[in-house]
Amino acid sequence: MQSGPVVRAMMLLAGAMALIPLMDTAAKSLSTDYDLAPASIGFGRFAAQFIFVFLGIALSRSILGRRIQPGRPRPTLIPARPLIHLVRGALHGGGSMIFFVAVKYMPLADTIAVFFIEPMLLLALSAVFLGDHVGWPRRIASVIGFCGALLVVQPSYQLFGAVALLPLLAALMFATYLLITRRYGAGEHPVTMQLWSATGGMVTIGVCIVVGELVGALDYRLTVPNLGEEIALLALMGIVSTAAHITIVIAYQLAPASILAPFSYLEIVSATIFGYLVFDEFPGGLQWVGISIVVATGLFIFLRERMLELRPTPIGDARAAPTTDLDG
Repeated sequence: MQSGPVVRAMMLLAGAMALIPLMDTAAKSLSTDYDLAPASIGFGRFAAQFIFVFLGIALSRSILGRRIQPGRPRPTLIPARPLIHLVRGALHGGGSMIFFVAVKYMPLADTIAVFFIEPMLLLALSAVFLGDHVGWPRRIASVIGFCGALLVVQPSYQLFGAVALLPLLAALMFATYLLITRRYGAGEHPVTMQLWSATGGMVTIGVCIVVGELVGALDYRLTVPNLGEEIALLALMGIVSTAAHITIVIAYQLAPASILAPFSYLEIVSATIFGYLVFDEFPGGLQWVGISIVVATGLFIFLRERMLELRPTPIGDARAAPTTDLDG
């Protein structure tokens, strides 16, 4: 039986969360091993995304693209609400740059742990601004998932001082970015939205680099990557980010933010794996307990929404299908 839109959204978001830590791993490597400034890494990441998306739009609108996918809607260069999506891109770019600064100084897993206040912020913002019903099952699942994330990384905030606040600011900006995605994404082509995310990100980070050069802020200065591994890593970041965030846009077009928020915790599972493979950070016993809690939280929400979608609609009920906000 074909899955409904909510279940498909969960599967898409889970896949995106598995990819994103690969980009974070590349960013940490570029700042620590190659001495690139985090702001320059962020600019290069969004520049790569802009190039890939622009070429994709050009190809899809060409004769070849129309032959490959006849009858499919084509992405455009200009969205219906360009200013809104430029602001959305600015939030995305600013949040990414701040996160890259934090991950330069903090362990990758600890940085992501602090960042994981984002799903809680998203639940609150979606309830206030979008009117999403957040029932007790989702509230409890989000809290349990956050506790599981803390067990995975065992963060020690007192060791990092004010730097530990940067992932919190990044989380707020990214939660707002996702909120705008949910509110204004309907009717927009996901590829077009990513083009404008890249544009807004480049403009925002570009301004920060200019200011950083003027005031001598090392993490916000302009550093030019060398040909070879540095360019390859930036290109990898652009590809991964483009694929992941197009998937995120599609997911949030299919389901409310309050339902999808707990699945963001799956990112910590992927981050733990990359941390072990790249930085030789092997999780301890308590961390494996946390990973199990995170996975169990996502599976609980997934199975529950699957049951709601398959539940028969009572005869005479005017609603054609069960909604996603019946009881949380």
